[in-house]
Amino acid sequence: MSVLAVAKSVKISPRKVSQVASLVRGRTVSDALTILSYTNRRGAKAVFDVIKSASANATHNHGYKQEGLFISEITVNHGPSLKRFRPVARGMAHPFQHQTSHIRVSVDGQLRQSAAKKKESVAKPKTAKETK
Repeated sequence: MSVLAVAKSVKISPRKVSQVASLVRGRTVSDALTILSYTNRRGAKAVFDVIKSASANATHNHGYKQEGLFISEITVNHGPSLKRFRPVARGMAHPFQHQTSHIRVSVDGQLRQSAAKKKESVAKPKTAKETK
């Protein structure tokens, strides 16, 4: 089962963010964070934050081991466009759009022992004989 983190309406064009996302697709979380910390692109910080959030969700909420996490899926989609106007010559205005992005990161790995035992006990239903 993979763990998900999403950043919506990031004010960077999806084309620029997807170039950064392709650098870390399929890598381990620790490798991806190292690569993004040295990447000199504006979209690297947004992708870094989402991967870090997905890693924290996996370890704290779902009981995964930190060292075994890898990025199983990373997608970048178009978000809502902000419509604006720019002043030009002769008192006119031309329209333009600020593009936004939705970044979705899915992380997977191995469960810790205590979390695995807890999931087995929750998944196994008790019969009428065991409750008496």
